[in-house]
Parts: sequence; structure tokens; C-alpha cells
Amino acid sequence: MIGEVEVSFENRVVVVTGAAGGFGSAISEGFGAAGAHVVVSDVDIPGAEKVAASLPSALAIGADVTDPEAMRSLVDAAVGTYGRVDIMVNNAGLPHLAAPMIEMSVEEVDAQLAVNVRSVFLGCKFAVPAMRRTAGGGVIVNVASIAGRRPRPGMTVYNATKGAVITLTRGLAGELAPDVRVNALNPVVSETGFIKNSMGVDTLSEEARAQLVAGIPMGRTAVPTDVANAAVYLASDQAGFLTGVCLDVDGGRSIA
Repeated sequence: MIGEVEVSFENRVVVVTGAAGGFGSAISEGFGAAGAHVVVSDVDIPGAEKVAASLPSALAIGADVTDPEAMRSLVDAAVGTYGRVDIMVNNAGLPHLAAPMIEMSVEEVDAQLAVNVRSVFLGCKFAVPAMRRTAGGGVIVNVASIAGRRPRPGMTVYNATKGAVITLTRGLAGELAPDVRVNALNPVVSETGFIKNSMGVDTLSEEARAQLVAGIPMGRTAVPTDVANAAVYLASDQAGFLTGVCLDVDGGRSIA
């Protein structure tokens, strides 16, 4: 018989990028509710401060995830404040407006690679040595996308960046085991800031929502707590034998 198991992150330090809204704020709240000290990072400093103020123990840090020195300073701030880093959640990411790939500018593509791929590399590069030095190991959770496995037309560059995150996750898991686990999440579309950035609208029309949901067996888009719950689980001791896992948080879209 398996008894009830409490997921606790008491005395652990979690760094979350892109934490001012959408998935990031929900992930921060999930770890905070489980007892963690949360370093809430975002280029939107007021947004990060608002999220941090709502948590039991948190620090807000403004950081451009594409800047190596900013990411180094982010990890240093976590260690300087709490003495350690246990978990790094590379959540920051951004879609582009839906368009054929050949119509996108080089500058748009470079920005996608920087925000969606370079940021994950930098988060891992600076967090891993700190984890090993201060905590004897740790966990990385990267937020990819089901688009990296099931690409949609018009989002080819975004799809490719998320595919890169999936491959980076699996490769790095092999490099860092056994003391650092590396996993990823592949969420399906969510009605967060993603919609505005990819479709140019603040909210979906009923027709557009119906088209998206038609390919999702669970009959709805993702909500931030879906992703937060999965992130907390993958970082927990209960998932201690999981590394290289890229978990589809997609309501079944990958099987539809």
C-alpha cells in the first residue's frame, strides 16, 4: 500500500526565469506553497516583485535571460541570499507572430534563438556549478513545448527552438547524472501572454479557441497550474529516478 506522500521543498532554493506571469508565476507559487525559497526572475522587474511579494519566502531579481552576466548575477544573488541553489527552472521563452518561416527576418529568428535556446544554455551553465558547490547536486526543469514534438505551420522557428530545448535536456541529463537531474515540460497552448505574442490578440475568439481545442483530447487549453504542478513534481524527491524526461503536459495533443 502506498501512503500519502507530501511534496516538500523546505529549505531548498528554486530559481525561476520568466517568473512575472503566465507559467512562471504559477511555477513560483507552486514551489513557494511547498516551502521553497524562490528567486523570482524576469526582465519585468515590477512583475517579478509583485509575484515575490505574494510568496512566503522570495527574492525578486531583474534579469535579461539572453545576457551571460545577468544570468551569472542571478545565480550569484540566489547563493548570496539563501546560501545555495537546488533547482533551476528555465521557463523564460517567447513565441513569434505566426508567419511562414521564409517571411521572417533574420533579426526575428535571432531573437527566438536567444530567448528560447540561449537562455536555457546560460541558466544551466551558471546554475550547475552552483548546485554542485552549494547543495551537492540539484535539478533542472526546462520549459519546452509540445510544439517541439508536434509542430504547427506558421510557427516553424518557434517549433525549432523548443525542439532544441528538448534535445538539450536529454543530452545534458546524460552529461550531468547522477548528481544533477535534467527534465523538461512540453506544454500545449495556453491562454496566457503566448496568445498575444503568437496571434496578435489579447484573447481568443470562440472560433479560434474551438480550432485549438479540437486537437486536444482533454477538451481545453492548458492553464498555468497544469504546468506548475508538473514542474513541482519533476523537481521533487518523488521523481528522484527521473532524468532526461520530456513530459508532455498537453491534454493528449501528442497522441491525437
